Amino acid sequence: MNNQQTSRELHEMLILRYEPIAIKLIKNEDEVPGNAIRPLRDMKKHLALCQTFALTRRDKKTIYMDKLDHWCWNPLIGLGHVDCSVGTEQFEVVCQVLGMGDVESAREFFAKFPRLPLDEYIGIVSAPLETAEFVPDIVLIYCNNAQLRSLVWAAKLKMGRLVETELDAIDSCVWATVPSILSGEYRVTLPDIGEYERAMAGEDEIIFSVPGWRIDEIMDGLRSFYNMRAGYSHHQRDMLYDFPRPEFYKTLFEMWGLDHHGEVWDR
Repeated sequence: MNNQQTSRELHEMLILRYEPIAIKLIKNEDEVPGNAIRPLRDMKKHLALCQTFALTRRDKKTIYMDKLDHWCWNPLIGLGHVDCSVGTEQFEVVCQVLGMGDVESAREFFAKFPRLPLDEYIGIVSAPLETAEFVPDIVLIYCNNAQLRSLVWAAKLKMGRLVETELDAIDSCVWATVPSILSGEYRVTLPDIGEYERAMAGEDEIIFSVPGWRIDEIMDGLRSFYNMRAGYSHHQRDMLYDFPRPEFYKTLFEMWGLDHHGEVWDR
């Protein structure tokens, strides 16, 4: 019920195009939802993890992937399904193709690449938030830049600090999930080339990651602005000069000796 309510409010406050994605890491088979599609078993196909996310947010499918279902190398490493640690032959293969300035830089970068502990989890479930029958480890919100602005603002309101993130051009499936799961921090991720070409992510889309335990926090922040009529759904574009301003604008301008007269903002 909480997932359903959260989904409904997110759609109302952010006017989302697609459903937020609830993700759960699986340690035991009995944790897998009964309605989950298993790509190899049920579709006779492998999937990239970004394709799984696309099927969840676009078609509202619940999908469970274990090690054998994957068709992309990167999530196998990030989810801890395979060993690609420093010094292994696999590690060196990846470093040769990372697109860094030189191999030594690639080795240094990839040694710090986010990954879950080896073999701690057997799989991952991706489900529509509105119907997810579990408490999410993380929620992914695919949004546009204006919607992201509201999410980042809500996070700042509740945390009292800025959302900090690192941007990469590739490996979005891992960057959107693993760092936030490990750190408990919000994160912004660019959909990568593979997600654009094979999972049909839009050029105007960006990913906001919410650790499961922070769902209530981000919702409180969004509600605060929504109730002030300053949320995303209230924003109106109008090239109005000498526009109405909140009272504190006028107070500051008066203190600075500037023109502080004019209409007060009342939304």
